[in-house]
Amino acid sequence: MTSIFEQALGADFQRLHPMLQRRFGVDVDAGYACVGQGTFAEVRRGAWWTVPFLRLGAFRNILFPQRGKDIPFSIENYPYIDSFGRKTVTFVRTLEVNPGKTRRFDATMIYSQETGGIIDYLGTHQHLATGLTLEVLDDGSLRLRSTGQRFYEGFVGFRFPPALTGTAELYESYDDLRQVFTIQMQVRNPVFGFLFGYRGEFTCTFPTVQGDGTPSHLKPVREEKRQ
Repeated sequence: MTSIFEQALGADFQRLHPMLQRRFGVDVDAGYACVGQGTFAEVRRGAWWTVPFLRLGAFRNILFPQRGKDIPFSIENYPYIDSFGRKTVTFVRTLEVNPGKTRRFDATMIYSQETGGIIDYLGTHQHLATGLTLEVLDDGSLRLRSTGQRFYEGFVGFRFPPALTGTAELYESYDDLRQVFTIQMQVRNPVFGFLFGYRGEFTCTFPTVQGDGTPSHLKPVREEKRQ
């Protein structure tokens, strides 16, 4: 069986750097997870007026207002089957923004048979869903870009207009010389420009996962069926 990323990329998955193939090959059938430890050289945010929105996002582990340099972080990618029977992979990033104070980005991803791509659910309660386009670049690195954003809660569901959304663009690559993964991400709004971003590097281990071995604290509190 193939991972959700191999399903989305098709034959292009084989063009990824071999270490990225392993990293994005995490799958319940593959029987392993990917756990990274590293440092963000820089975490940035936009102008002062972005702070209230970033603070609001912090309540559901979506965004946060802190910024800084040389921030230790971890990223945990564990596979599991969600309550709707979908193969799911966690993307939980935990940052030590100050000594003894951490912040988290929570995301869970599935492959969508409807769109033929990845759906990224954001936050602890999967209130936000966005599609992801994936592109393998000539150097074997991976580019991910968000496309549209939907809000779901109870019977409520709507699509945000472009002027009220942030488009995320993320690049991951592998440095053979230093044997580290590199990552950079930025979120921009078509009206207000840059909102948030980070860049850094990390190393990974690939622990074995059997059965329902995904730690419960990495899973969302609430799961959303709508895409």
